[in-house]
Amino acid sequence: MNKIQLFAISSPSGGGKTTIVKEVLRRHPELLFSVSATTRKKRKNEVEGKDYFFKSKDEFLQLIKNKELIEVEELFGNYYGTLLSEVDRALKNGSKMIFDIDVKGALSIKKKYPKNSKLIFIKPPDIETLKNRLRDRKTETEEDLKIRLQRISLELNKAKKFDKTIINDKLENAINQTEEEIK
Repeated sequence: MNKIQLFAISSPSGGGKTTIVKEVLRRHPELLFSVSATTRKKRKNEVEGKDYFFKSKDEFLQLIKNKELIEVEELFGNYYGTLLSEVDRALKNGSKMIFDIDVKGALSIKKKYPKNSKLIFIKPPDIETLKNRLRDRKTETEEDLKIRLQRISLELNKAKKFDKTIINDKLENAINQTEEEIK
């Protein structure tokens, strides 16, 4: 019998998925966090092996060649991917794993593990709020911000393919609802 062990949390950039995932993990230390591999530069306060496995482009391309990734996404000029070994380890041990992942990555997980996964889409209350959140966090250049804003409608349109949509208008409510979906 299969059971849900993989919980993929997605949203457009600035939708709140990372904040929600971090709080759910704080409340539930028994959950494993799926650490993705990426070629993007490490941001201030990010930790290797905790936030991401930071790889050179050559290292990442080798992971692809060796079929060691469940999904690969090129986003904003950088590669991102979920390590097959991390997910298989969680499934083998009967652990629940939570993913902070883009919409395409989440859909790839559902495709590979349809009976073991649940997709949760974190939706902003409106586009203007999302744009303000992105600007306020000041982690992107103006060019990166433009690219992220262009992806919003594509990402919002994929929400209907998810198992659950949670509107992040009040952060505490969104965290509690996400937590309930994982329980």
